[in-house]
Amino acid sequence: MASKDQKQGGGFFASIASSLSNFGNAMHKSVNGLLGYEGLEVINPEGTAEDAEEEAQRGRWRQEDRDSYWKMMQKYIGSDVTSMVTLPVLIFEPMTMLQKMAELMEYSTLLDKADECEDPYMRLVYATTWFITIYFPYQRPWKPFNPILGETYEMVNHGGITFISEQVSHHPPMSAGHAENEHFTYDVTSKLKTKFLGNSVDVYPVGRTRVTLKRDGVVLDLVPPPTKVNNLIFGRTWVDSPGEMILTNLTTGDKVVLYFQPCGWFGAGRYEVDGYVYNAAEEPKILMTGRWNESMSYQPCDMEGEPLPGTELKEVWRVADVPENDKFQYTYFAHKINSFDTAPRKLLASDSRLRPDRYTLEKGNLSKAGAEKSSLEERQRAEKRSREANGQQFIPRWFDLTDEITPTPWDDLEVYQYNGKYTAHRAAADSSNSIDEVDVRSIEFNPWQYGNSPVV
Repeated sequence: MASKDQKQGGGFFASIASSLSNFGNAMHKSVNGLLGYEGLEVINPEGTAEDAEEEAQRGRWRQEDRDSYWKMMQKYIGSDVTSMVTLPVLIFEPMTMLQKMAELMEYSTLLDKADECEDPYMRLVYATTWFITIYFPYQRPWKPFNPILGETYEMVNHGGITFISEQVSHHPPMSAGHAENEHFTYDVTSKLKTKFLGNSVDVYPVGRTRVTLKRDGVVLDLVPPPTKVNNLIFGRTWVDSPGEMILTNLTTGDKVVLYFQPCGWFGAGRYEVDGYVYNAAEEPKILMTGRWNESMSYQPCDMEGEPLPGTELKEVWRVADVPENDKFQYTYFAHKINSFDTAPRKLLASDSRLRPDRYTLEKGNLSKAGAEKSSLEERQRAEKRSREANGQQFIPRWFDLTDEITPTPWDDLEVYQYNGKYTAHRAAADSSNSIDEVDVRSIEFNPWQYGNSPVV
């Protein structure tokens, strides 16, 4: 949960503090006991030798790898390791952060329902649940690749959505994304801040996330909880996101405050999410409860946060079927966005799918993937030297840096705004009658603005 200082750091966070205090007891009284979630998973938060052995049997970490990595990483304890450390490819998954941003689109029909919904509080139930769905794939313990400056990811062919994301800054690493269909637009500027604690790392989602529902022009703003990656080096690696998620309707002042329970010994409380939809007067209207790896449900409540007589708990979302024993614990949708099935015609050469390190890791060749990763990072450094020597400044293609600085619980954030150019580019590419169609798999990855320019 956010600290007292964080809540007092800005007007928005101060304004919700009183509602959390007033309704916190009711939340735990009515919601936690409502379904009787008592499912326990045997998780030792500290990790054991047996856990480490099981990880080794999965073919990722060998004990000698862990020992060597631990010796290298000890000097960074207490530091932000977002971009200052070169990490071994064996802890990566074959996906970039730009692609991971697109995973949120799997259950986009929830936003379609929010746009169509007449009830302002149910609208927030649908929208908040949509944001919760991303935590199921976020439990994967492997790290996505940091995008190269200028790298992009495009997605079409899913729910009428057009999605574009771009790496807009290298130091600090920042990404921007935009998605749109007939019901909503989604805009995000993302910057991660980390704190390495030895055998764990805290990840703070410094970012601004906005959804606009098109029918009524309602604007929703998200503040997600932080994430903690446990047993990073020793023991079985697992991910938890304890704390508050706050979704605010900036148009009306209504909001949702959900609490993600921390994982205790033997897995007690892990995955559980409880909270309320509040009106602008901070009165609870609908309780929400569930598990972020399984399902979410809702029920109308009274002023004390208790379920209204004559109402029942209704399920609003349940996780889709997933492949069994998948090597990277990917969902079917994760495989889909990692393939060319969701790629548009005339794919940008800067697209993440084309990265040779990502592709090689997907094929299981860790040694070659590591070499490809090092090569890309060196080319990025060389491009920066050349650019600076010529007095050139990197300028993102699809997003513009604004003058807006937005506060978050963890740091101030420079905001990037979608400039609309990709929409025009995609329309032109899709309407082209050129017969010179190129097999996208043959395109060479090329995010560089200077020297060899990407083909667009």
